[in-house]
Amino acid sequence: MILPSFPIQVLLPQIRSSLAAHPRLVLEAPPGAGKTTQVPLALLDEAWLDGRRIVMLEPRRVAARAAAGFMAGQLNQAVGETVGYRIRFDNKVTARTRIEVVTEGILTRMIQDDPMLEGVGAILFDEFHERHLSADLGLALALDVQSQLREDLRIVAMSATLDGEKLARFLDAPRLSSEGRSYPVEIAHFPARRDEPLELQTRRAIEHALQQHPGDVLVFLPGQREIARVQAALQPPPPPRQGRVWEGQIVVLPLHGELPVEKQAEVLQPDPHGHRRVVLATNVAESSVTLPGVRVVIDAGLAREPRYDPNSGFSRLEVVSISRASADQRAGRAGRVAEGWAYRLWPQSQRLEPQRRPEMAQVELASLALELAAWGSDALRFVDPPPAGALAAARDLLQRLGGLGLSGAITPLGKRMLALGTHPRLAAMLLSAPNGEDRALACDLAALIEARDPLRSGGDALTARWRALAAFRSGRAPGDANRSGLAAIDTAARQWRRRLRTDATPPADIEAHRLGDLLMHAFPDRIAHQHPADPRRYQLANGRMARLFDDSAVFGEPWLVASELRHEAKDALIQRAAPVDEAALRRQFGDRFVSEDAVRWDAGKRALVAQRESRFDQIVLESKPAGRVDPERAAVALTDAVRELGLSALSWSEPLQQWLERVRSLREWMPELELPDLSEDALLATLDDWLLPAFSGKTRLDALDEDTLSHAVKSSLEWSLRQRIDQLAPTRITVPSGMERRIEYAHGQSPVLAVKLQELFGLADTPRIADGRVPLTLHLLSPGGRPLQVTQDLRGFWERTYPEVKKEMKGRYPKHPWPDDPWTAQATHRAKPRGT
Repeated sequence: MILPSFPIQVLLPQIRSSLAAHPRLVLEAPPGAGKTTQVPLALLDEAWLDGRRIVMLEPRRVAARAAAGFMAGQLNQAVGETVGYRIRFDNKVTARTRIEVVTEGILTRMIQDDPMLEGVGAILFDEFHERHLSADLGLALALDVQSQLREDLRIVAMSATLDGEKLARFLDAPRLSSEGRSYPVEIAHFPARRDEPLELQTRRAIEHALQQHPGDVLVFLPGQREIARVQAALQPPPPPRQGRVWEGQIVVLPLHGELPVEKQAEVLQPDPHGHRRVVLATNVAESSVTLPGVRVVIDAGLAREPRYDPNSGFSRLEVVSISRASADQRAGRAGRVAEGWAYRLWPQSQRLEPQRRPEMAQVELASLALELAAWGSDALRFVDPPPAGALAAARDLLQRLGGLGLSGAITPLGKRMLALGTHPRLAAMLLSAPNGEDRALACDLAALIEARDPLRSGGDALTARWRALAAFRSGRAPGDANRSGLAAIDTAARQWRRRLRTDATPPADIEAHRLGDLLMHAFPDRIAHQHPADPRRYQLANGRMARLFDDSAVFGEPWLVASELRHEAKDALIQRAAPVDEAALRRQFGDRFVSEDAVRWDAGKRALVAQRESRFDQIVLESKPAGRVDPERAAVALTDAVRELGLSALSWSEPLQQWLERVRSLREWMPELELPDLSEDALLATLDDWLLPAFSGKTRLDALDEDTLSHAVKSSLEWSLRQRIDQLAPTRITVPSGMERRIEYAHGQSPVLAVKLQELFGLADTPRIADGRVPLTLHLLSPGGRPLQVTQDLRGFWERTYPEVKKEMKGRYPKHPWPDDPWTAQATHRAKPRGT
């Protein structure tokens, strides 16, 4: 095996020796160092590998194919022999394959299906700095396998821009760094003109680069849509093929993850005719993929990254500003073969985030929650743990979908959902189809939901989009449809049919409710019923309200399921929906239709009302007065009322409010006390623990008196701890005059003691609380109660400020003592005796 020269080569002996001695490694190497393609090959013959496979997680499909192809080429083999890849809907792996490059959730599936990882000796996480959710989960699972089952498993985290020291501490692993192969890059900001679209600014930058600099030009754009617009700006006539020679010498080529494999391969090779190239790329070209001949980088500073979209219930790709680390990495692409130039299309004054935020913190977590349930443990070690609120919401959704039971354990349906490798909402829908034709229809729906809207005219009817797809298949797509968009949706639907192993074809026409009857399995929380008093308003199964567009195509339907909502201050706006057949709803979700007595809070009456209700989930279908309020149900209803109205609905006494401020302050000042979190958010989140029992037997909010509320709030603290709070953060303090004066507390601020100046004569230093850790802020008052000075330095006040105060106050308050020496004077809260 002959390896080309890469900077990483000098580090390969250290990598091999490190992994021979230690099962984990953090490897930092800039783009172009060769880590992606040289490290796996260098480890193939290691004794600890013992002929087993190396699995490398690569975040992007383009990079996965390219890396596998490059390594296979170095071995003079075809992809699928020693080196292969597995990506969504594509697999080039054989029994002979020893290096597998995998993407997305494929590594997770491998570990879930075989926790012993039989036949796998090492897992490499390439470009870990991109912090994809699949990489974070894969690393957490691999660490669990390594600690519990496979001490011999090697784990390597590789990255170009990474806080390697932090990750090495987390992994308890050695850290190695490689030099890159780069030349100086001159960076400049290329300003936009007033109201100039991105594609025109980009065209000007490309023209400037081609005129001023040699070599190929790499342009970073956020997505396919922007690539198409820049292509159109560069090439007004439609190009006869993928790349068109521009002005006779320049070839313009796109590069993104949806390109066919052969087109990707064309971009990754030099032009066969020696033409200069302009490559319009998404961030697939940011790392792992090497483009020959690039001397100039033009960077829009944007990327499409997943963000949770509450409108759709999914994580969607949104255009966001890149991080500073990504900007530096992109610019470095211009210096791989010689000195280069980088033009940034954002103002120099714009500040970028230092590093990319983990997907874990900003996406919807239903898939993660299902994976954790399948693994059977939440005790995984994540570099950044999943946010508790998002994880709880994900589990609630999974219970509605049938993927989790009430105990939180995964169900048989949940296991089948997981095996499909898509969002649990879509998986639940795909698995709900009772026959071949319905399964084919569900595949159409999954493809439609995952894709961009193929209709230019908009509208809220999902049926119109499916009918446009059906018309496209028959060769008569409607005029307002995007034909390329429909073609992509048709391809995705075929791929889903292959995944489900169904030979059935979708119907040529359908009744509108057939889509809704399938879709309700993906969005059980968004099944909606028409409001009896307002036909444009709908109540959702999750209890919220939504409304239709004025020109809605589904107006008048008694039941709907909404696949997309726009959340607004009052009612959500239904942006995409399909009608639902009530008979099908009762067949599929019969257990959610219930009739029972309910007690609810009536905000208008500010009282509880008892009603006999017929409901579907949280949708009230019929309601009648039920007479007397049941006390057992009343406590729950009153607690829910406080949840809705806020804690201000309760009767908080001033002493109880001060007690809370004292506890919150002490929790910050003395963490070793391990005081509970009694912030407003925490109290609201735990109402069922402390407030619900206090409402027992009560049917009105104002029936909860101050003493009962105080006892309820303090119930989580043992008596000894409450006494300790009184000692460390007292409500009053005795001052030298012999009087007790009150201390005022406010969390986040120093406690305040307001006291007349004469009462502190003879006191040298500022009083302190919390075992002497916290000085009081003294509000020194005149005999008339007006503030003279605010200080935490009483000694300094006596030394520097008191003489001036005495001079001013002596004439205004002659009946009160103003001694020359406050250190030895008698403290008093009274005026001077008569005759003195």
